[in-house]
Amino acid sequence: MELDLKENERLDDLQQNGYKIIQNSEIFCFGMDAVLLSSFAVAKEGYKVLDLGTGNGVIPILMEAKTKAAHFTGLEIQDINVDMAIRSVAFNGLENKIKIMLGDIKEASSIFGGASFDVVTSNPPYMNENHGLVNPDSYKAIARHEILCTLEDVIREASKVLKDKGKFYMVHRPQRMVEIFETLTKYKLEPKRIRLVHPYVDRAANMILIEAIKGANSLLKVEQPLIIYEREGIYTEELYKLYKWYE
Repeated sequence: MELDLKENERLDDLQQNGYKIIQNSEIFCFGMDAVLLSSFAVAKEGYKVLDLGTGNGVIPILMEAKTKAAHFTGLEIQDINVDMAIRSVAFNGLENKIKIMLGDIKEASSIFGGASFDVVTSNPPYMNENHGLVNPDSYKAIARHEILCTLEDVIREASKVLKDKGKFYMVHRPQRMVEIFETLTKYKLEPKRIRLVHPYVDRAANMILIEAIKGANSLLKVEQPLIIYEREGIYTEELYKLYKWYE
């Protein structure tokens, strides 16, 4: 399939099933957090998966390559990201497996209905009103700051669209862990598994991967920390082993 890239766009190799994805450094490029979440999340055969705030569709595309889930839906509010995601899905021939929709996370349960997904994933904006904004109207600011949706919006809507015992997966910042756990339990999503991610073995964690189950009992498993870099520019052996996307 021929692909006409727009201004500032490039086509990047995902190194999974030959898939490629459209990126625009002026608008949106996915990061390590999205890749880690796509491998941390579990979607069994036949499952329906929703990605809230899908950006350019990287999480559904990577999870389609890594799991046997039946179908993926990506919900995104920024039309320019939706356009990139739809074209990437088509370029990879995944129109029957992945659907990208323009819409507001705050209205997800109205759009899809309650108890309609087995798994929900999200790599939401990390920064709240306590972080300064240079340009609150920019595409990158909307992706990084809670301008159009809050942490509570994401968790509330995830809980509503999940089936009973459905799983919610999210990547976020450790410094908001208490707020995250309080909000999850408020909406009947019980934290069941977490993994802290450290850039180097002697550095503090800068990401947390979270699995929560709707309507589950309390029992939290804290997995061994994941270290990203052996030294500058060199990934750890564990990262290469667990996340073959980098090979």
